[in-house]
Amino acid sequence: MEISNEELLKTIQKAKEGSQLAFNMLLDSFWNNVHSFQLKRHQNENDAEDITIQTFSKAFDKINTFDENYQFKTWLITISKNIHIDTLRKKNASILAESYKTKNAAVFEVADENPTPEDKIITEQNLAKLLKDIKQLKPKYQEVINLRYFQELSYKEISEQIGEPMNNVKVKILRARKLLAEIIEKT
Repeated sequence: MEISNEELLKTIQKAKEGSQLAFNMLLDSFWNNVHSFQLKRHQNENDAEDITIQTFSKAFDKINTFDENYQFKTWLITISKNIHIDTLRKKNASILAESYKTKNAAVFEVADENPTPEDKIITEQNLAKLLKDIKQLKPKYQEVINLRYFQELSYKEISEQIGEPMNNVKVKILRARKLLAEIIEKT
């Protein structure tokens, strides 16, 4: 979707004022650019899609910091590149930690790896709290969270199930995650 520079600046200004339609228009206009950028780096559709979603989430959170003297697409790609680098750093750190654990497995050997009764209670309490927090969301957000994270459906499957375009599903999940994070932070 091609957008003129003048129209883009107006849309960004509306997004800065909190317009959901402006966010949707920006997402529709630049999704393919960011997703293609990530797909070249990951060669994995799911990883590329996850980082693309994180990119738009971060961009929409920080939209007020965007300087109109620069290209919006370049700003998004920079955010995406930084998220990609952070992801690689985390992955490499976990690989190093895992290799350290493997080398020293004999030292850390545990007789029983089953969760203790205390672990089970903590897990159940955390899940109950999470479900309680999810119930504070609007029903449309509860539905997409349930379909994506509990039923583990793909974006395409969710789109087909709720009868909405895939971009709308992505925006809903993005928004639901953001709202859920705010609810969790408050409690």
